[in-house]
Amino acid sequence: MKCLSGPVRRRCALIAGAAAVAVSILFAALLMILFHRLSSDRVHYMVDRAADTLALRVERGQVRNPIDCCSINQLQVVGPTGQVEAASRQLQGEPALSRLVPLLSNESTATEVVCGQVIPGPRPCSHVVRHQVYRDEQRWYVFAAAPAIPFYVHPSLVATFIAGVLCISGAVAYSARRIVGASLAPVGIIRSSLDEINATNLSRRVPVPAPHDEIHDVAESINYTLGRLENAIEQQRCFASDASHDLRNPITAMRAEVEDAMLDPDQPAVSVLGDTLLTHLDRMHGICADLLIIARLETEIPGRRDRVDLGDLVAAEHARRHSAKQVNIDTEPGVIVASDRLLLARLVGNLLDNAERHAETTITITIHRTMDVSPESPHGSAVLEVLDDGAGIPPDKREMVFQRFVRLDESRQRDPAGTGLGLAISRQIAEAGGGTLTIADSPGGARFVLRLPAVPP
Repeated sequence: MKCLSGPVRRRCALIAGAAAVAVSILFAALLMILFHRLSSDRVHYMVDRAADTLALRVERGQVRNPIDCCSINQLQVVGPTGQVEAASRQLQGEPALSRLVPLLSNESTATEVVCGQVIPGPRPCSHVVRHQVYRDEQRWYVFAAAPAIPFYVHPSLVATFIAGVLCISGAVAYSARRIVGASLAPVGIIRSSLDEINATNLSRRVPVPAPHDEIHDVAESINYTLGRLENAIEQQRCFASDASHDLRNPITAMRAEVEDAMLDPDQPAVSVLGDTLLTHLDRMHGICADLLIIARLETEIPGRRDRVDLGDLVAAEHARRHSAKQVNIDTEPGVIVASDRLLLARLVGNLLDNAERHAETTITITIHRTMDVSPESPHGSAVLEVLDDGAGIPPDKREMVFQRFVRLDESRQRDPAGTGLGLAISRQIAEAGGGTLTIADSPGGARFVLRLPAVPP
């Protein structure tokens, strides 16, 4: 778990810390802009109020030099001639501030922010307000100035913001590391469990965490995949075992025939031995052909999609056979499906072979179309039923006959050379075409029901 959670936790903590720093800096910048605006408005209000008070004194002739008034210590009174008539102690001997704020006749009040240390003070910029006053029918000018607020407002405020950003970032990074570590703990356990699972213990499953979150869903998906993998490997093992067993039988029989022929001093005719070997070779060829079809179906190689009239296909398959049983065909015209014609013909042939093998006297084939519409069958279903009048299949063995190499006792007696792959291949062909192949109840005999998605005629 350390191998997984350590780097991930550090990365998440760094990302969360960086995000917290970015957000905190942005928030601090917005607060600083707000504080700067409020402080600047307050300075402007104090300077403007001081200028108003001094202007009122100038109008009443109550101004003396040096000016000792108000809470602002940068005050100046300029007479009609442009000369400084009075000033506060800080501006004694300084030139008139009219050079900074022009004296325009159409403006009774003007405001400027002047920078460059032109006004004595602790800061490079000053907030200057000029008021125009009339005294003895002449224009006088009153100036009031105060140091402007810098963009950082005050060093203590900057220090507070920096400390706040560091504290918030550290707290967020630490919390992210703890939370991510707790969240990734189940992932580490799941990974360790997967490392211990191999081909010899596929029955094991990874632990599913209690919280119903994404990791819980991932664990369930992993267990579902492991279950499918276990089933697939088990089927592959059974398939290999059954295939080896069924191929070994004809090979053993051929070997015995050849050895007997070699030991027999009379040595039977070559034609007799050849007929015997060809019978076993035909069975081996059938098994190999069936195995190739199964391999093609399992690899999900898409086959052709032909428009196949199910009634015509059944009629053609029946016509090329010489059945010893009576075959009754009841076909609804225009039952069309989209499928690989060759594979579908193989499916129908397997069903007819099975019915021919087990029927006593009669085989009944019914083809019709149903309108049970579904997402898989938007135009209804094409249904093919093959019914024989044989002994039938017990309900508890109806799924077993679709397994590979499974043959019931009756089937072995009626056809000892069978491979036990026909029905398994038939079901795979049906499922590959989006349909189903099942065994339904019937008054007597076996009733195989094939359903495939129908297409418009």
